[in-house]
Amino acid sequence: MKQIWIPKIGKPEVLEVREAPNPEAQPGEIRIHVKASGVNFADILARVGLYPDAPKLPTVVGYEVSGIVDQVGTNVSTFKEGDAVFSLTRFGGYSDCVVVPAAQASPLPKNLSFEKAAAIPVNYLTAWIMLVWLGHVRRGETVLVHAVAGGVGQAALQICKIHGAQVMGTASASKHERLKHGGVTHCIDYTTQDFETEVKKITQGKGVDIILDAVGGKSFKKSYKCLAPLGRLFLFGISSMSPKKTRSLPAALKGLLSMPRFHPISLMNDNRAVIGVNLGHLWGEGEKIRTMFQDMIPLFEKGVLDPVVDKTFSFDKAAEAHTYIQARKNFGKVLLIP
Repeated sequence: MKQIWIPKIGKPEVLEVREAPNPEAQPGEIRIHVKASGVNFADILARVGLYPDAPKLPTVVGYEVSGIVDQVGTNVSTFKEGDAVFSLTRFGGYSDCVVVPAAQASPLPKNLSFEKAAAIPVNYLTAWIMLVWLGHVRRGETVLVHAVAGGVGQAALQICKIHGAQVMGTASASKHERLKHGGVTHCIDYTTQDFETEVKKITQGKGVDIILDAVGGKSFKKSYKCLAPLGRLFLFGISSMSPKKTRSLPAALKGLLSMPRFHPISLMNDNRAVIGVNLGHLWGEGEKIRTMFQDMIPLFEKGVLDPVVDKTFSFDKAAEAHTYIQARKNFGKVLLIP
């Protein structure tokens, strides 16, 4: 099989394609012939040495794939060879052949391509956990989505539309027209505008009901100030700690030091909630994750949820994929195609 390895900390160019023997499905597992692999910012943090959950280097990262089952282990009755599936992966997704517990995989939604299916596991599950499972987003509420043009951002926008919530979002100006066409009511250019000031101006000082923030650093503090009473702030990433192609310890330290502390008494007095989400720490919650995917799949089949795939890269162009995301060029999901 072919795999994309991170041999050492460094720029995107350190990524290299290697050959390895195909893994064998063990009891309770299936093997997937991969058609598409998702690229996430966590992969980039692993490459620059700022992702503590990543395996020790050298390693193969990757959280999600889609493909065809080509081997079924014993004690598996949910899938057979030839089934089209998508799946979460506990790393190792940058491969053209992966083995996963059968419980982590789901049938490919009808009429959905392998590329679109590979955009489901991380982005939609993360957005669903925040907005539906924990956030209970309601009709008439206003949601601020940072990086609304990204993979999670686009998933969140679609989920909010289903539930009748309005979305305002941060993105560079070149993406505003497309975002407004997709349903974002107010676009904030994070490169030239202070989002805290803009949110308070748009809401006439009231604030918003839900905020999704994967920027980190001082953005967490500013987002908290943008919450209305009974507002919920979701923290699910720290993209600001890796602004360059390689690791910047000063930037990482600055990001850590600028993160706020949320005091219990202040939270009570403000009637606000701050919730952290880390999908990588939910591998033991298979039944809950399976329930969420079961709730989402009919929505994909009806076209109510429709993954936005921005660009695909071949395995030998993996460095370009990482560079593309770090440059904040993507509108939706970036994929690797074996």
